[in-house]
Amino acid sequence: MTHEKRVAIRWHDVDAYRHVNNAVFLTYLEEGRDEWLERVLGRSDELWDFVLGRVEIDYRQELTQGDDAVIVRCSLASVGNSSVRTTEEILKLDGSVSAEARAVLVALDRVANKPRPLTAEERAALQTEGDVSPR
Repeated sequence: MTHEKRVAIRWHDVDAYRHVNNAVFLTYLEEGRDEWLERVLGRSDELWDFVLGRVEIDYRQELTQGDDAVIVRCSLASVGNSSVRTTEEILKLDGSVSAEARAVLVALDRVANKPRPLTAEERAALQTEGDVSPR
């Protein structure tokens, strides 16, 4: 299931040429990904222990101050033993793609500060998003 979040383009996202800075694209993706993860897993301490292990982004089209807002899409791509892979997009309001991304979220053992296997509860929650067989 694809999650969508509208994100306003803020004045501090824009450089002197009125383009959205490339690093800000990562912030937009994070906002969409965090909202998706919150919807799927909830906010409880037991279900909110994920860190970003990897992100790849392909910039397709510039964003400017005049675009006003974007739509961030996030969906489950696959589930591993201790990680979750997502596919993500940033769209202009007209539907054209500004960026495509892939991310890996890693489940974290807070005490050991190391990756940990996904719990049965996390897998059950992720099951609502699609195939969660380990890859």
